Amino acid sequence: MAEKHSLNAKLYDALGKEDATTVKQLCEDLDEHGLHILTINDDTVLQAATFAKMPDLVLGLLEDLPDRHFDKLTRQNHVGNTILHEAAISNQSLEVAKKLLQKAPGLLCMRNHLGESALFRTARYGKRKMFNFLAGKISGYDEENQKLFLRRTDKTTILHMAILAHHFELALEIGNKFEQLVREQDGDGMTALQLLSCNPGAFQHDDGRGLLEQIVNTARKQEQRYQSALRLAKFLIERDTSWETTYPPSGQTKPILHKYRDSSMSSQAAEDGATKKLKGETKIPLFLATKSGYVEIVQEIIKLYPQSVEHVDDKGRNILHIAIKYRQLKIFELVTKMGLPLSRLERKLDLDGNSILHTVGKKIKDYVPEKMQGPALELQEELHWFERVKKVTPSHFIAHRNNQRLTAEGLFQKTNNVLRQKAVEWIKRTSEGCSIMAVLIATVAFAAAYTVPGGTDEDTGYPVLVHHPFFAVFTVADVLSISFALTSVVVFLAITTSPFRLVDFSHSLPNKLRRGLTLLFLSVFMMMIALGATILLMIHKGEDWTKTILYAVAFMPVGLFALSYFPLYLSLSKTFENFREKAWRVISLSRPRETNFYTRTSNPSNHQSTMSV
Repeated sequence: MAEKHSLNAKLYDALGKEDATTVKQLCEDLDEHGLHILTINDDTVLQAATFAKMPDLVLGLLEDLPDRHFDKLTRQNHVGNTILHEAAISNQSLEVAKKLLQKAPGLLCMRNHLGESALFRTARYGKRKMFNFLAGKISGYDEENQKLFLRRTDKTTILHMAILAHHFELALEIGNKFEQLVREQDGDGMTALQLLSCNPGAFQHDDGRGLLEQIVNTARKQEQRYQSALRLAKFLIERDTSWETTYPPSGQTKPILHKYRDSSMSSQAAEDGATKKLKGETKIPLFLATKSGYVEIVQEIIKLYPQSVEHVDDKGRNILHIAIKYRQLKIFELVTKMGLPLSRLERKLDLDGNSILHTVGKKIKDYVPEKMQGPALELQEELHWFERVKKVTPSHFIAHRNNQRLTAEGLFQKTNNVLRQKAVEWIKRTSEGCSIMAVLIATVAFAAAYTVPGGTDEDTGYPVLVHHPFFAVFTVADVLSISFALTSVVVFLAITTSPFRLVDFSHSLPNKLRRGLTLLFLSVFMMMIALGATILLMIHKGEDWTKTILYAVAFMPVGLFALSYFPLYLSLSKTFENFREKAWRVISLSRPRETNFYTRTSNPSNHQSTMSV
């Protein structure tokens, strides 16, 4: 036994060092040659060499293998993988696969303990050359016999696996060769389109990346993957009929404007609704793509099957409910521009009596706002969603009460009560911190005005460098720094003394914070200019470098402050830009324009904007 372990250690070490000569020499002295069991997982030398991507060594060991051992080529390791399973995960082993099937054709049909054939493994690892070779071997089989190669025990197909592993180009090739797989469901009842519609990262795009990052190789690969996923989505949407699945719509069409409701009627309605629900969430591709924010899939489905926009899920929700709940703005805007369908969708209630406006208060538990910093900005985004949805909600549904007898506004306030408290604490803390910094800057700038660079003339009291051009720069910058700092203090004090109503977080408080930070950053900027002018003046006078360095070090905390608060300022500036765009849109829409049957004209009663098909 010790001798065997020693031999295996030498073989394993030689394979690790890619020493093919030593491996061949050691195998020549073994009875089973390359079929000798090498690892504790029952891998043979051939399997280990194949996994190590040493095709020349594998081919050499196969040539040296005596004919009496060909029947042992189907030997499986602990997880049921054969040599062909190992060869299938590398395109470099294509010649190995050909040689193996010549010596042991039965390897093609063998499956591991998960029920995966070698062909299935090519989909898991995205090996297109190997896939085409092995797929060609079963091209003449009928669909029933092909299932042995294309599905594993848990009903996952190679098309499902290619999508799960993000090999979208290979998945498209699989779909073309084995079109029957498009409608196949896995163990969870998911088709390939449904799986793609909720696949994280399938449609990540590079639109928000910088120029330098765009040219990096990884960014190019991501763009290629995005385009492949888009082509695959179009292919599947044209052939997958699972988009037709829907549920009976809610029977509630009349808004409830009071809280006095017959309890027996409510319980009966809830019972009727419960009978309509099916176990588990709906798997409609349109809704799965909406939840994931894959606007490309949503657009393609609506383009090919515009009637699909009226789908209802197991909870009585339509696409507007889903887009609002999962905060998918692009999809929400896409649907609200559809004209005639919108007039039907905006009036629908789910099985709990929630209108689309109620859904704003039904935020998912693990929702994280994108690129938002601070609870005040998160609350502002939620308020913007409420305003956005209110514009497309029929006026007589705004005061509607759901089955819990809550209006949309009441539900929104209840849902965001904790967030509001956090927002109040956060904006107070931020304003107080900025106020302290502004006072500090004003103090430093004020002191600098009395200790002018270069000093003063002992006889006249005037600054020595008063006639130097940079002295004027220093004076103006120092005065402006004081003015901006003190003005920002006033703005921050106005924030801390605000009533902090929920509506104030929509525009008033974030705008005040933005103005205060703008003034504070201008103050910092002016102080930096004053610092630069001071250093130039001191150098011009020939002062000691020690003083110059001390001046520069004294201003370092100000620079660090600016860097730490800059991301927050960018978030506030982005919010302001969005507000300015909306204001401009309202002004543009207020101008006279021609309307026709397909154009929705603004309605003053419910603030609905003009929307065209």
